Amino acid sequence: MPVLIPRVQQHIQALGTLWCLFGAYRIIGGLFGMLVLRVVTMRGFGSDWPFNHYHGQFGSPWLASFLPFIAIYTVVMAGLALFVGYSLLTRKPWGRTTAIVVGVLALLKPLLGTALGIYTLWVLAPSDSAAEYEAIADRS
Repeated sequence: MPVLIPRVQQHIQALGTLWCLFGAYRIIGGLFGMLVLRVVTMRGFGSDWPFNHYHGQFGSPWLASFLPFIAIYTVVMAGLALFVGYSLLTRKPWGRTTAIVVGVLALLKPLLGTALGIYTLWVLAPSDSAAEYEAIADRS
């Protein structure tokens, strides 16, 4: 008779690793997006890039003003993803709750974020998952 491994215990390592990879993807994607926006909206790379507001011939003031917002948003969302990955990999007691909250936020990021959010909710959201996670959580 096969031994059934609880869903959380079976998927927690993969889920934590995917969250760390998603955080790295968000950082790289955000930096690349800022670079493309910078090239499109501004003529040269100044010493205060990406926060300067020097507008090139293709740029518009409102588009260039989004660069600081994009930078802050990218850092916060990537940081949350890395934080969730860390909390799941180290089995922190608050990791499940944090992963569920950030998983719901990730649903808004098309494709990879949506898939990771669904996977996170599938593993951690059921009521049985709370007891399973508590059993493997590191209390130290």
